[in-house]
Amino acid sequence: MTDSPITSDNPFNICFVCLGNICRSPTAEGVFQHLVNQQGLQSYFYIDSAGTSAYHIGEPANSKSQQIANRKGIELKSRARRFESSDFNNFDLVIAMDDENYQNLKMLANGNNQLSKIKKLREFDPTPGDGNVPDPYYGGIDGFENVFNIVYRSSESLLNSLKNNIPQES
Repeated sequence: MTDSPITSDNPFNICFVCLGNICRSPTAEGVFQHLVNQQGLQSYFYIDSAGTSAYHIGEPANSKSQQIANRKGIELKSRARRFESSDFNNFDLVIAMDDENYQNLKMLANGNNQLSKIKKLREFDPTPGDGNVPDPYYGGIDGFENVFNIVYRSSESLLNSLKNNIPQES
């Protein structure tokens, strides 16, 4: 992911990506921001989310995603936007929620440097299942709860691995 030190002068820029940017990726953005805030690491990270489609541009996170997150003390503040190929220039890591979004991101990437920035969230999940964060959009509240739990434990693992690149203050 990175061999470079993560500093407040050189923060790590991460974008979470799903299809419409209203369920999984805003949940991941909100959860990751929450975990960063809990550890007082806000100046070391820039966190965003986007979708590979333009279906929901400008909309807030899905109400069920917000309901689950709010219940856990996490606010989902993002508005849906579409991931553009130029976004690769602004992010150190682009995290896809599933195989479809991973493939869509690969098609947008230009060259090996951009391709190397793309990972799937469940690569960081201690129990990765099939490697995909399921899309809860057409399901009930249990699906949103499942997605939240997957995102939370994967985000904890991701943050723990990135913290290794934050130099210890003496």
